[in-house]
Amino acid sequence: MSEQPVLRFVLGDQLSRQVSSLADADPQNDVIFMAEVMDEATSVRHHKKKIVFLFSAMRHFAEELRKDGYTVDYLALDAKNNPGDFGGALKRAVEQHSPCRVVMTEPSEWRVLQAAHDWREELDVDLDIRADGRFLASHEDFVSWATDKDGGQPKTLRMEYFYREMRRRTGYLMNDGEPAGGEWNYDSENRKALPDDVDIPVRPRFEPDEVTTKVMDLVAERFPKHFGDIEPFDYPVTRADAVSYLEWFIDEALPGFGDWQDAMHEGEPLLFHSHLSALINCGLLEPRECCERAEKAYRKGDAPLNAVEGFIRQIIGWREFIRGVYWLKMPDYADVNALSARRSLPAFFWTGDTGMNCLAQSISETRTNAYAHHIQRLMVIGNFCLLAGIDPREVQEWFLIVYFDAYEWVEMPNVVGMALFADGGFLASKPYAASGSYINKMSNYCGSCRYSVKEKSGENACPFNYLYWNFLKENQKLLKSNHRMGLIMGQLGKMSDGKLKAVDEDAKRFFESDEMKGY
Repeated sequence: MSEQPVLRFVLGDQLSRQVSSLADADPQNDVIFMAEVMDEATSVRHHKKKIVFLFSAMRHFAEELRKDGYTVDYLALDAKNNPGDFGGALKRAVEQHSPCRVVMTEPSEWRVLQAAHDWREELDVDLDIRADGRFLASHEDFVSWATDKDGGQPKTLRMEYFYREMRRRTGYLMNDGEPAGGEWNYDSENRKALPDDVDIPVRPRFEPDEVTTKVMDLVAERFPKHFGDIEPFDYPVTRADAVSYLEWFIDEALPGFGDWQDAMHEGEPLLFHSHLSALINCGLLEPRECCERAEKAYRKGDAPLNAVEGFIRQIIGWREFIRGVYWLKMPDYADVNALSARRSLPAFFWTGDTGMNCLAQSISETRTNAYAHHIQRLMVIGNFCLLAGIDPREVQEWFLIVYFDAYEWVEMPNVVGMALFADGGFLASKPYAASGSYINKMSNYCGSCRYSVKEKSGENACPFNYLYWNFLKENQKLLKSNHRMGLIMGQLGKMSDGKLKAVDEDAKRFFESDEMKGY
């Protein structure tokens, strides 16, 4: 090794050989630096299983690099003299290795990127921050798309149009310049309730090895008061296992994913979902390889178009769009609250102890798995927070804490724009508000609920039913001008004084009940 190596700083969500900081790495001369730091584990009190997943994946990635001949300086959380934050850890590495320069891929979160700009001033060496090429649309690409012809930002952005542009750019599911099957979007075919006789595929388990077991012990000791369960832990934490999980999904679950991607069922938290988001977000899987493998299954006739299109749309549509919105609107986006929602998050969000079975199921599964699929997040948990007027900052923090695929760039726009309509419609064309009938249609939760989904008012009525109308009533000034809300706002306007009074009384009783007590 020469006297002055290049120090390559790899973050915990950059566990890919294709990441830009490693693209030109020289195993004969460079040092790859990775660090577990207390500040990141406790920036919010992350789910225990999320910390286990990331630390284990980081340690396995470091060991794979070593086996391939790279010099890796890995600072473990339990190492002596761990400074506890990225800036201190990087300064320590620079002092130890005396590099000619430091190279890193841009952090995925605004907070960490701002800190990285400060490191440039603090380090006695050049810091090269490179773009993250794992995303299919660069920051410049998204800004160009989102800018109107006069050079300004429009009042609204719509994912569907961005998604079509990404389809054209990537060529996924395109035939001679036209979308496969003649339609861009097959979402209307993906809203079926789960039949009783459907065979749900049995997922592979990835048992903890010695590395993971040590991390589990570390997390249990250092973060005992953090939310969630550590065990059972059976998630992929290596590149090889992640690829194996992708192949399993394509072969076994993707064919049924389209029809039942919106379905919910007690005791079946994953159903036909890919469960790959955490693996993509940390770098163990590449977005392109997931799309290419799914498209190949469609072209071979092994998976239907509605399933493959829905899966690819989640990656090149929503994932890329959400990331673009985050960087376009930060830092102010964190504080928007167009509906002036101010209520506090109820205690049952941490315990799952609520009479509303849909929320009890979704939160309890989240506590166990650090995961819930997108309809549970949006139409059960997010829907409740929207209807109940929960403060967006509290909801953002909760989502960031509890899900093992959550990073601020993906969590914040989904909560602020999609679930809570807190940006006033910049991201979503209407609030995703629904009564209990939607949940009853898409799940079997209501059959064993303490409340009756068929009752619209009174103490035994499903709270989603009257909270829905209370939400519309409280926010009618903002919502009455929304063209997609015209029909339902018209129904609100025709409600009798007696029904409106019942809505007021039911909502008031609920907000003062034990269900809404704080933690």
